[in-house]
Amino acid sequence: MLKRFLALSRSTHGVLDIAMPGFVALLWLGRFPAWPVLAVCLAAAVAGYTAIYALNDIVGFKDDREKVAGGVKPGYAVEASALRYPIAQNLVSMKGALAWFTLWFALAVGCIWWLNPRILVILIVAAALEVVYVKLFKVTWWRTLVSGLVKSAGPVAAVFAVIEHPSWSWLALMVAWLVAWEIGGQNILADWNDIEEDRRVGARTIPLALGLPVAGWLVLALLVVTTLLSLTLPLMSPLVLDWRYLLCAAVAGGVLLIAPAVRLVRTLDGRHAAGLFDLSSLYPLAMLAIAVGFVLTS
Repeated sequence: MLKRFLALSRSTHGVLDIAMPGFVALLWLGRFPAWPVLAVCLAAAVAGYTAIYALNDIVGFKDDREKVAGGVKPGYAVEASALRYPIAQNLVSMKGALAWFTLWFALAVGCIWWLNPRILVILIVAAALEVVYVKLFKVTWWRTLVSGLVKSAGPVAAVFAVIEHPSWSWLALMVAWLVAWEIGGQNILADWNDIEEDRRVGARTIPLALGLPVAGWLVLALLVVTTLLSLTLPLMSPLVLDWRYLLCAAVAGGVLLIAPAVRLVRTLDGRHAAGLFDLSSLYPLAMLAIAVGFVLTS
């Protein structure tokens, strides 16, 4: 039964996502925070991502039920499994899903209140935007921009957890980097993986609305932008991120993002889209490892 609830919250994907708030916290602070702060930040991140991912399926269960009516394709990406859409498949009841969401959301609220009550605004806005994102499923492919903002919420919250008054211009630059990565390396590719189910229910996603060739080139362009913007991130850090950081960030972007995106543009193969999704999901972990390396050696 626990596996079904973890599938509701896309736990495997969520664990990888947590690396991104960790990376930006180290980037902005330049050192590890005090252990109590670190522990509460980790708990807040786990709870927040678990709740928001569950909220996606709770709000969108009617559309998901239409999608699974023709069967669930396991897919190839990190979040694709036979347990996808557990509410729509009657693997988890709506009451159970709401209880699961409420539990994790309450835990996130408690942790955030201890860290910095102002961050609650970010959590609430992220939840509201997630509802908007789901409701636009059959309306417009521009909803992908909303997805980028939702995915940016966790890292932005992490900055406010360790920096009392961060620079708004640097925050905007960081959000631009995160949005480019989320749309190009996650959202379009997830929709690519679900293209047949989405077509069946009349969804408006980028692969369906613009076509696979355009979607492929858009993925490549956004991931090139992601890699280039990652080279500007030292501007917001007290760490001395010299040419070694630039080299590591460029390699991470080239190997995990750009090279597989070029392969996708050439083939337009769904398996390559799913493979890129998996590699892109490792990008936050790679950036976190780079930051940890610099913190430990500084």
